Amino acid sequence: MSSEASRSREASASLGAAFVGSGRPEGAAERQPGHAWFALCALLALGACAAYFFLPPAALDLQPDRWLREPWRLWTAAWVHWTPLHLAGNAAGAAVLALYGRAAGLGRGHALGGFIAWPLTHLLLALWGTPRLLHYGGLSGVLHAGVALASTALLARHGLQRAVGAAVWAGLLLKLAWESPWGPRLAAPGAVGWDFAVATRAHAAGVLAGLLCALAVEWHERQKNRP
Repeated sequence: MSSEASRSREASASLGAAFVGSGRPEGAAERQPGHAWFALCALLALGACAAYFFLPPAALDLQPDRWLREPWRLWTAAWVHWTPLHLAGNAAGAAVLALYGRAAGLGRGHALGGFIAWPLTHLLLALWGTPRLLHYGGLSGVLHAGVALASTALLARHGLQRAVGAAVWAGLLLKLAWESPWGPRLAAPGAVGWDFAVATRAHAAGVLAGLLCALAVEWHERQKNRP
């Protein structure tokens, strides 16, 4: 009797597990948001706050003709902010990006992609060739990369998530078209409502970096899940 009872309990447990799992979309466990994406966004925002109050911008900002000799600038440029409004706007953007990534269920692979897109954004900006851009700092390029990465991850899914990803991508492309990064290299202070010059090419570089990293992450995920 004890062995039959044991087998019955095991069968009931298996049936219960199958029933619970049936209500969860395939791959949901892998898409559950972890701490890595939040940690990346926190690193961006808190690093920017610390740099603004305690570190000299000239040692951290992106100077396109010096990145090869001083490669740390590809990371630290994101932490440089020129005015309190510049810092506040980008810190708020990092918070929104953290929430967007949570809603999108981004995991460690996407966080790693975002970390790689961080310096890649500034590398693409430096290689683009911007004679008037002697110094660059700010989170906006990396934030654009994060939005592109998260939205591409949503495009790889189905239903409402894909629709949201497509809508955000459409908004990104419209924003880039309006900013015309291939035209004027800098928007003058006050021209777009900010009290500092805006390097619109950084936004385009960030979107491209985010897309490239997102495609790499999605390819890796598909290879990993292949039977």
